[in-house]
Amino acid sequence: MPLTLASLVQHSALKLTVRAGEDRLDVPVRWAHVSELADPVPYMEGGELLLITALKLDADDPEVMRRYVKRLAGAGVVGIGFAIGVTYDEIPKALVDAADEEGLPLLEVPRRTPFLAISKAVSAAIAADQYRAVTAGFAAQRELTKQALNEGPEGLLAALAGQVDGWAALYDASGSVVAAAPDWAGRRAARLTPDVERLRERPAPASSVVGGEDRVELHSLGTGRRPRAALAVGTAGALGTAERYAVHSAIALLTLTTERSRSLHAAEQRIGAAVLGMLLAGEPDHARAVAGDLYGELLDAPFRLIIAESVSASAGRAHADGHARVGAAPPSKTAVAVPDVKGDPLEGLAEVVESAAVRSGESVLVVPDGERLVVLAVDGGAAVEACGDYAAVLESARGVPREQAAGAAGDEDEFVVGLSAPAGPIAARAAYKQAEQALSVARRRGRFLVEHEELAAGSVLPLLADDAVRAFADGLLRALHEHDATGRGDLVASLRAWLSRHGQWDAAAADLGVHRHTLRYRMRRVEEILGRSLDDPDVRMELWLALKATAAAGE
Repeated sequence: MPLTLASLVQHSALKLTVRAGEDRLDVPVRWAHVSELADPVPYMEGGELLLITALKLDADDPEVMRRYVKRLAGAGVVGIGFAIGVTYDEIPKALVDAADEEGLPLLEVPRRTPFLAISKAVSAAIAADQYRAVTAGFAAQRELTKQALNEGPEGLLAALAGQVDGWAALYDASGSVVAAAPDWAGRRAARLTPDVERLRERPAPASSVVGGEDRVELHSLGTGRRPRAALAVGTAGALGTAERYAVHSAIALLTLTTERSRSLHAAEQRIGAAVLGMLLAGEPDHARAVAGDLYGELLDAPFRLIIAESVSASAGRAHADGHARVGAAPPSKTAVAVPDVKGDPLEGLAEVVESAAVRSGESVLVVPDGERLVVLAVDGGAAVEACGDYAAVLESARGVPREQAAGAAGDEDEFVVGLSAPAGPIAARAAYKQAEQALSVARRRGRFLVEHEELAAGSVLPLLADDAVRAFADGLLRALHEHDATGRGDLVASLRAWLSRHGQWDAAAADLGVHRHTLRYRMRRVEEILGRSLDDPDVRMELWLALKATAAAGE
């Protein structure tokens, strides 16, 4: 335990007597300092026992002593040791009264006790306390290492909580609590997630102190620019030297574990990329053999294939117009590290789905692929749900309701996600195409996330809201519009009525209010002007879609 004034008073060789401040003797003493200056405060750091003889002080003047003692107390001096028999035969009453008034301990030092003896006693006690702290720190380090090796992070946290007489918690990269000790600390640690998220914005290593029910220290873990985990240590008060050693040992061990996990994670990503490549190449048996225990469970159940993309608006348009990846070659079999860029949504998505999978005990395959992220996750599992929640949070932050988002952001959204329908290993390539189709629709509609089931259950008409489709429709129908503009007939309306009635002359003529022969004449004119036969179903389909596209554009 640290040295206190009470310890010095109880030191039999020093023969010190308390003359004031008896109720403040439990304060720690950081050093003993001799000074006869009238104002020694500029040379104080706080925590000192000041030893004086009042050689240059008017110790009999009450006002001088009040100012002197008040200034010392304000500077953090923990006590005054006054040597009698040197300048004064006894401690002046003015000094005793001032010390009493300020509540500052005043110790009488007999003439036969030199100041050097007091300094030596203080130095020896501090050295002994530091030795005990270092010894306890090494013992704590051995215990923490033992627990980390035998029980993992959970054992280490339990040992650390015991060492600091408090609690400890470990957070993953997303700010979620991975483990806590004792068990009751998990709920308290979860309330600090916002503080952990703020800590993650600072380069590692970083730390902060949070107040509340107790004093909590937060420490980031990892050696990269962005922390991969965080440690929280809660105690009733500030940590002592021995406890500080224990916390630093825990940080070192957990950082080592985190960095080792990152290396393993990179190796797992390379295996995952190889498994995904084999699935998309139509080799599910080989994929299963390579997956082994790592991803084998994932391939035994229906999974969802997720493609997320983060590109600039201009790159996104070029990608959609000229580099569609439906049926493209599988992602690179050498997984690259997720870009370590602050605020990168792909990195955020990877962290979210991986953390959700770990917490639920699921397998998840995450493969970074340039400006894309490809994920294989259990259908209906926590990882897929976390992906949806992540996109929903981003869409909510944009401030546009999901039902009003179509066309609101268009190509300006830099982050889009497409989800396939549930699939198995044999249908992996089809699932990849489905995810890409959903991704494309998400980009066109200004959505953050689209599931393939939405496309199958919905209508194809919203897909016509595209500049390229409208340009095609305008070009196809331009000659008919130009004909109608001369006032020589209403070919566009007649074509729409005839197609809507599936080529039934009488019904279409009735809708138009004309004779069926008039309608037949108009349809022949349409064929002549367009140079196409309406008997061809492909021609009828193209014309109908062109009419719908121009109508959607406000014809």
